[in-house]
Amino acid sequence: MRDFGRSDDPRVQAQLDRLAALSLPQGRLGLETISALMERLGNPHRKLPPVFHVAGTNGKGSTCAFLRAMLEAEGYKVHVTTSPHLVRYNERIRLAGELISDTALAEVLAEVLDAGEDLGPSFFEVTIAAAFLAFARTPADACVVEVGMGGRFDATNVLEPEALAACGIAALGLDHERFLLAPEDGVPQEPMARIAFEKAGIAKGGVPLVTLTYRPESNREVIAAATRAGATLIMRGDVWDCRPGPMLTYRDAAGTFSLPPPALAGAHQADNAGLALAMLRHQTQIEVSPEAMAQGLMDARWPARMQQLSPGPLTGTRTVWLDGGHNPQAGGMLGAHFAGQRLHLVIGMIEGKDPASLTNPLAPMLASITAVPVPGHDWYPAEAFGPNARPAPDVTAAMAMIPDDGLPILIAGSLYLAGEVLRLNGELPD
Repeated sequence: MRDFGRSDDPRVQAQLDRLAALSLPQGRLGLETISALMERLGNPHRKLPPVFHVAGTNGKGSTCAFLRAMLEAEGYKVHVTTSPHLVRYNERIRLAGELISDTALAEVLAEVLDAGEDLGPSFFEVTIAAAFLAFARTPADACVVEVGMGGRFDATNVLEPEALAACGIAALGLDHERFLLAPEDGVPQEPMARIAFEKAGIAKGGVPLVTLTYRPESNREVIAAATRAGATLIMRGDVWDCRPGPMLTYRDAAGTFSLPPPALAGAHQADNAGLALAMLRHQTQIEVSPEAMAQGLMDARWPARMQQLSPGPLTGTRTVWLDGGHNPQAGGMLGAHFAGQRLHLVIGMIEGKDPASLTNPLAPMLASITAVPVPGHDWYPAEAFGPNARPAPDVTAAMAMIPDDGLPILIAGSLYLAGEVLRLNGELPD
């Protein structure tokens, strides 16, 4: 499976092979294993610079990108852990601004795997333990930590209040239903209420919990979680707001001001940028100036999320967009972004997702649909995307099948496919 990655460095590959052998035991929930692993490693999660912890269904990665860019624009060194990786596993761990080196990665993975061998940790638990261990040993000024899945039982939620500058929750939607909606006593039964309950599980006592505004049933669970934890709730609409336009308009109790529009494409990025701004403005551990916030909005980069690809071996000189979104919220965003345009769609989606979640919102705009495999995964055949979809053996062949008619091309449906596209076009995330 591509989740685990490949490496040209044999030292790294040896540890990735060990990672690939791990799996989450069926039915196991909780933070006991990651907590035990942290204890054996000397509790590195208690030795971190101020942490910004971000959950959400869509937009949490973009929010992390904005946070990182704003902090770095102030001159700070920033550790970052996000998932999944697109091309190289190293992308999951950024130390003081730079992707972890192969040498350091091989060493820290070996140390964590050796320490937890009898604990049966999951792939993600080992990854987060390795990230926090590397963070604790490398000087930096701040950390940005993206939740992997959910929040309440995510390995990143081993973080304690003392380490946190702020927690944030981006947009909510249905995804990973098999895990996040699994039957459990004492939890909300309505699906979107349950999703909010899981995501808001990152709330911590005395720590700002900065959120967007959601559906009523989701808002209730977020408010309840903040109350239970003793977190300070900073909800959009009540405490802050952010609106797109020629300039981004942000307001909170300190006033209203205008900022340059985000560099990341899509009107929805105003929500993610606003969340990052509100997280920085409602924490007190690290100072970030309005000038750095403005610069960060312009500097932020987040590969494979509404990314316009550069001319290269795969794209040639055509206008090609790449997005790894694969759920209804992503489909709605793509439909809004390309409204009124004509385009060609190259789509690859792993089994278990809903093909219509992307094709329906884009249907009025589509000049053609070409379905491709998702490397290393079980994927949907062309007929799953409608009677007019045609198959191609890979994304290179799909690009060759599309007429050179001046219309843009969108490649979408899977982050695993997106990673392959970036590799083929020579645009490796750095």
